[in-house]
Amino acid sequence: MSPSNVAGSGSPASSYLLGGRSVNRLGYGAMQLAGPGVFGPPKDRDAALAVLREAVALGVDHIDTSDFYGPHVTNQIIREALHPYPDALTIVTKVGAMRGNDGAWLPAFEPADLERSVHDNLRNLGIESLDVVNLRIMGDIHAPSEGPIAKQVTALAELQRKGLIRHIGLSNATSKQVAEAQQIVEIVCVQNQYNLVQRGDDALLDELAAKGIAYVPFFPLGGFTPIQSSALSTLAQTLDATPMQVALAWLLHRSPNILLIPGTSSVAHLRENMQAAQLRLSDAVLAELNAIGAGAGAGGAQH
Repeated sequence: MSPSNVAGSGSPASSYLLGGRSVNRLGYGAMQLAGPGVFGPPKDRDAALAVLREAVALGVDHIDTSDFYGPHVTNQIIREALHPYPDALTIVTKVGAMRGNDGAWLPAFEPADLERSVHDNLRNLGIESLDVVNLRIMGDIHAPSEGPIAKQVTALAELQRKGLIRHIGLSNATSKQVAEAQQIVEIVCVQNQYNLVQRGDDALLDELAAKGIAYVPFFPLGGFTPIQSSALSTLAQTLDATPMQVALAWLLHRSPNILLIPGTSSVAHLRENMQAAQLRLSDAVLAELNAIGAGAGAGGAQH
């Protein structure tokens, strides 16, 4: 990616449309509220409740979750912490997977599985209709792989017609799959892996931006492939910021349709993440960050 693909030093827009609502571009991902390996209960439930309540107090109006986190755990904690939900809050969930008794991630991709998952989300969140449901495509667990999804998208569209879902998105999807889904129903967001050093989705991100579709990077801070580097740390020091704040700010500058959902189980870390929205990056700093990504071997398969 060349620097010309990145916004300049002007302030990035603070909000973007998601499912017909304008949401703040820095949201919250609830995955870390479950136990180790996103399985079982958290070690400190009170701390998990406190993080959610502080997130909303800090202006978060977009929370990402799934009933297969735990399973059921994060949705139940969200309900305990925030129900009845603020009118402005958008909760996005995912279907398409389930957990084995040993914590394994298993596909649950048949229409009956998807319907059951939607009802699980509704019950555990304590609501009658889901704001946005992302179809999680289980190819490689963290990277998109081609394959037809019309049957699954049609099943979700039918649940939408019944009023159980308001909007539909995709997760772990390729450009071809987005186009296939759009022939069936409006797609309001795509959630794929993307961050400072993992930029294989550059082309898809720009394609979605041109269509006004939100792009939500999972693992914005690297996930299982940490993005820390001495170059990033040095640059962050010059900005009086943490490396992770700089990495989040880079994403906000990268494209106006990016919505961020960094997760944490710590109130202090949550506050630190939220401050990234105030960090302004000059064109020179953005060029340095692009070079860090290129030096890390950014790119990968184009989707």
